[in-house]
Amino acid sequence: MTSNQYVSPAERGILIVLSGPSGVGKGTVCKALRGKAPELVYSVSATTRSPREGEVDGVNYFFKTREQFQRLIDEDQMLEWAEYVGNLYGTPRKFVEDTLAEGKDIILEIEVQGALKVRQKFPEGVFIFLLPPSMNELQNRIEGRGTESEESIRSRMSVAMEEIRLMEHYDYAIVNDQVDLACSRIQAIIAAEHCRKDRMVNKIKHWMAEVK
Repeated sequence: MTSNQYVSPAERGILIVLSGPSGVGKGTVCKALRGKAPELVYSVSATTRSPREGEVDGVNYFFKTREQFQRLIDEDQMLEWAEYVGNLYGTPRKFVEDTLAEGKDIILEIEVQGALKVRQKFPEGVFIFLLPPSMNELQNRIEGRGTESEESIRSRMSVAMEEIRLMEHYDYAIVNDQVDLACSRIQAIIAAEHCRKDRMVNKIKHWMAEVK
């Protein structure tokens, strides 16, 4: 990538981080959002968990062995990583940084532990917490997958309770009662964030400097 592909700091893209408890529908919302907002770049995470039916390597996740994942950590190639219910999840660093430098918005769909690590490195990002309509509905969604044992469901529900308590570290919270509504709310948040005066200050200074 050549340097002339990069934009000024005032025109950098926005990092949007979407997370929430397992089973809340993050993947479904992101899939629908990509259809409604094709200009958004979707960051594919890496994981050591096995693919679920229909998932494709490089599209849903980069599926890695634990040894491969550890090598990426050792080489500082992960923006963040976390262990969740026995599996590792993480975000490749370079792709995210290059996308922002090109002036494109990028959305990360990651677990709560990972989102909090990203917050430390990118405090200027926009952090959105996706909530279920209720805890009963969340359990129904997890059970509806048909891929989890009773013990796994209990574990995921326990983790979900702890994660919801961390919502205070986010900028926005959206209830995923209807996918289309959740997408519209996220789009509204992104539009509003682009209009924040602190994102416009450098651009306006540049405009004013051009006035003769």
